[in-house]
Amino acid sequence: MASDLDFSPPEVPEPTFLENLLRYGLFLGAIFQLICVLAIIVPVPKSHEVEAEPSEPRSAEVTRKPKAAALSANKRPKKEAKKKR
Repeated sequence: MASDLDFSPPEVPEPTFLENLLRYGLFLGAIFQLICVLAIIVPVPKSHEVEAEPSEPRSAEVTRKPKAAALSANKRPKKEAKKKR
């Protein structure tokens, strides 16, 4: 009865080139996703270049306001009164 048992390891074929490529590609994709998530979670200190020139964002805001006014001038005015039934 003890001689009937087969304790040899099962036959597993060697992975092919495409299977290895897929496995390592999935590992690289997982590492890339972890890096992206960590980049969102971990705050990055601001550089001195941004602090040295605070006047540029204000000038950009000034240029954006006329664009917004021009866009609203092209739109049709909305009806203020609702229709009565």
